Amino acid sequence: MPTREEIATAYQTIQDEICAGLELADGLGKFEEEIWEREGGGGGRTRILQHGAIIEKGGVNFSAVHGKLPEPIKKAFGVSEEDFFATGISIVIHPNHPWVPIIHMNIRYFELSDEVRWFGGGIDLTPHYIISEDAQFFHQGLKNVCDSFNKTFYQEFKTWADNYFYIKHREETRGIGGIFYDRLSPKTANIDWDEIFEFSKALGRSFLPIYTELIARNRSKAFTQEQKEWQYQRRSRYAEFNLVYDAGTKFGLETNGRIESILMSLPPQANWVYNFVPTEGSLEAETLSLLKKDINWV
Repeated sequence: MPTREEIATAYQTIQDEICAGLELADGLGKFEEEIWEREGGGGGRTRILQHGAIIEKGGVNFSAVHGKLPEPIKKAFGVSEEDFFATGISIVIHPNHPWVPIIHMNIRYFELSDEVRWFGGGIDLTPHYIISEDAQFFHQGLKNVCDSFNKTFYQEFKTWADNYFYIKHREETRGIGGIFYDRLSPKTANIDWDEIFEFSKALGRSFLPIYTELIARNRSKAFTQEQKEWQYQRRSRYAEFNLVYDAGTKFGLETNGRIESILMSLPPQANWVYNFVPTEGSLEAETLSLLKKDINWV
């Protein structure tokens, strides 16, 4: 079983790799780093890239925090232990281009005791315009990672993502999903702790080749002002999900986390248009028709 220190160190290394790779892919923007400490224990490294050539706002955050678990979180987790340790990487990238998708990744480890500990994480994609070939490429990349550890992971975690990233009040999914998992342990994963840790790292390292390919495919496409307005509307749905449903946002707020890091997932600009109905047969209408659960992309 890897130690909490080994896990945190590995996550910091992956953060470094992803930041370097995103700067290279963007070609202009540079990450600014802020080192912070949490009152109550631990801290992290927040890295934000703004006003890049393709990345309008992107965050690649690492944290390793510990302390006393608040009562609401204990109740939500169904645990009695008080002392917790949590470490992870959280990424959200908002591009400035309507044809380049929003992406989110999180890999994390949570520990209450030697008996109560688990890994969680996932990657999901939110295209402003859904391109079938890109959706297939994205899901195949995730399936390849999953299959190398447990052949049941992909379908199980894809279904979990479809259900988790669902905006109930809009009756649509946030994007095309991906994979999502939580409370992964030898008991639930049918692989040992070392393999689960390797899976977590492999998923983290799949981020760069997948996302940089999607950037390369779409960054040179022309777009109209109307398509830019649609991008802002899709961002508003992203903001709604994160503020209303996202478990990470809730956990961060309940544990007195750093507010700038918690809310870095929000887009720099989003528009809410009253009662917008896309033109029948349009690209916008086609995208809306694909924002639903249980689409088998691969």
